Amino acid sequence: MDLERLEGILGRFDGLPADLIPVLQEIQDSYNYLPKEELNIVAQRLNVPLSQIYSVATFFKMFSLLPKGKHVCRVCVGTTCHLKGGQRLAESVGHRLGVDIGYTTKDMNFTLETVGCLGSCAQAPVMMIDDTYFARVTVDKVPKIIKQYQK
Repeated sequence: MDLERLEGILGRFDGLPADLIPVLQEIQDSYNYLPKEELNIVAQRLNVPLSQIYSVATFFKMFSLLPKGKHVCRVCVGTTCHLKGGQRLAESVGHRLGVDIGYTTKDMNFTLETVGCLGSCAQAPVMMIDDTYFARVTVDKVPKIIKQYQK
């Protein structure tokens, strides 16, 4: 646990239960997930039951209770992308990375996720790594895209 980093985050808030989501967002941004030990301290500081924190953390897709990789790869499987091969694309990326959808590679370099929409239906199928969009992605393009982000 990095108590100094957590104190820096908590110190920017009033310590009220209403601060829960912004505190969790900052922890997620800082740690790339929500560590269990830190959540115990947040519960005490904000006077919020731990069960409520877990309810919030599991309700919102932006939060993760598991460590994420250095790069987060999101493949759209919404209706348009699905019809244009989004699921096959997600499976291809997973095969290339050696990881199942929803998990992180052993080297902690990639986390693979599927999402319902990336807002680029006209360019389906679409995937995103970190903040970069890749449009009209075919399984043939996957190795070249992934290679840009490998160590």
